[in-house]
Amino acid sequence: MGVDSPYPLTPGRREAYARDGFVRLPGVFDAGTLEHVGPELSAKVVELNTLHRPMEERTTYERAFLQIMNLWTKSDIARQFVFGRRLARIAADLLGVRGVRLYHDQALYKEPGGGHTPWHADQYYWPLATDRCCTAWVPLQETPLEMGPLAFSAGSHRVEVGRDLPISDESEAGVAAALEEAALPMVEEPFAPGDVSFHSGWTFHRAGPNRTDRTREVMTVIYMDADMRLAAPRNRNQEIDWETWCPGALVGQTIETSLNPVLYP
Repeated sequence: MGVDSPYPLTPGRREAYARDGFVRLPGVFDAGTLEHVGPELSAKVVELNTLHRPMEERTTYERAFLQIMNLWTKSDIARQFVFGRRLARIAADLLGVRGVRLYHDQALYKEPGGGHTPWHADQYYWPLATDRCCTAWVPLQETPLEMGPLAFSAGSHRVEVGRDLPISDESEAGVAAALEEAALPMVEEPFAPGDVSFHSGWTFHRAGPNRTDRTREVMTVIYMDADMRLAAPRNRNQEIDWETWCPGALVGQTIETSLNPVLYP
């Protein structure tokens, strides 16, 4: 698999990430890599998924996607992908840090007929001391607009309104109003096979519904500065994340548990 070789990250793309809080990179993975990884990840999502209620009986959050965490602990192929140095090196370069460690991974599969993903910022959920963290969003197939690719509010990582809202109908309405007032553009583009986006923990983003008859299959990896310290949780969701993804870490100290290995360098 082509998961360890360096990707030619240009200065312009580093600047775009710093300015906009996200960047979409073309051709990060070749077809062979996606064909090798995709079926295994999808099989694990099917195996581990516990959400089987009809779409009309689900909450807004549940309609947005099937969400399976830390697949690297369930599959050798998933582990090889998540631990790959190609993505990790890009993350370190974009964050401007000497190295990165894993926060956690998650598969986000939006089923046919799945609903929109409301506006939100991921770092609402993360008990992390700084903003030196990001998510790599890796579609495992071509993702046209009808399938619900990730959309970003450019420059919104500097907007603090809405940072106290979890993914919900309230965040969809409240964040949308705040971003409109700030006159920040929404960038929504299709993803070609092999394209990958990176977004900062405080960048607001959303996704449209899946109007196709095929599942939108996406794998994500969340990276943090290798020297990241645990912050005192500011909400119950951060307490849960601490207990689940950073077990044994101490507030004010570097997060270096068995679930948070250094992935680069």
